[in-house]
Amino acid sequence: MTKFTGEKVLMRIHINENDKHGHKPLYLAIVNLLIENGFAGATVLRGIAGFGVHSVYHTDRLLDLSSALPIIIEVVASPEKIDGIMPKIDEIMEGGLITLEKVNVVRYCDKNDKVCMVKEP
Repeated sequence: MTKFTGEKVLMRIHINENDKHGHKPLYLAIVNLLIENGFAGATVLRGIAGFGVHSVYHTDRLLDLSSALPIIIEVVASPEKIDGIMPKIDEIMEGGLITLEKVNVVRYCDKNDKVCMVKEP
């Protein structure tokens, strides 16, 4: 087992599940964009409740069933990789919030993990 450590950027994209790009969900368009641009991974999280700039509360409670629940897409990559994808993300975002923060990464890899062996720009 090898261990990779280093500084990267955590990008969090805050949207809701009603957001679209064309006819498909925006989160799916963003994930596909990340895959097409060689990102090592991303996670899409669906919130159980939240509110945004308009202070409209959305929840998954059965009595207040909402189809606009919060979605967060998280991706960790080098600053250069994040900077390179931002113009493409800007093109498909119509609302929402993106946060960027420096993070220290610890990744455990086995000897067959090719992603750990590749140096990101």
